[in-house]
Amino acid sequence: MGFKDPKFNDRTSTAADAKKQLLEKFKAKTAEIDSTFEQRQVEAKAKREAKEVRTAEREAAKAAEDAKRAEEARLKREADEKAAAEAAEEAARAKRAEADAEVAKLLEQKAERDARYAARKDRQKKKR
Repeated sequence: MGFKDPKFNDRTSTAADAKKQLLEKFKAKTAEIDSTFEQRQVEAKAKREAKEVRTAEREAAKAAEDAKRAEEARLKREADEKAAAEAAEEAARAKRAEADAEVAKLLEQKAERDARYAARKDRQKKKR
């Protein structure tokens, strides 16, 4: 191959060699890129899996907290119902006691009236 006058065959072989060198350089770089790409994929997959685990743990904790709150609400509702029932029963007892006191008062008043009536009848009998 001459410096001043390269032939067609020389030029094509030089171009082919240059293409081969570029191809080899690209393949080497691609292998390097592929290995880092695969590494990043593995890291990303690990991150996704860790995130899924954390999400599942959060959801489980939330479900447990919801169940705990529901149980507390149920217990509070039952306690409120029991307190309301006891208050209603106490009110009914107080009402019965009040009614019994009223009946006793009326019976006492009737007994006093009957006693006054009987005393008047006795006085009237003695006058005659």
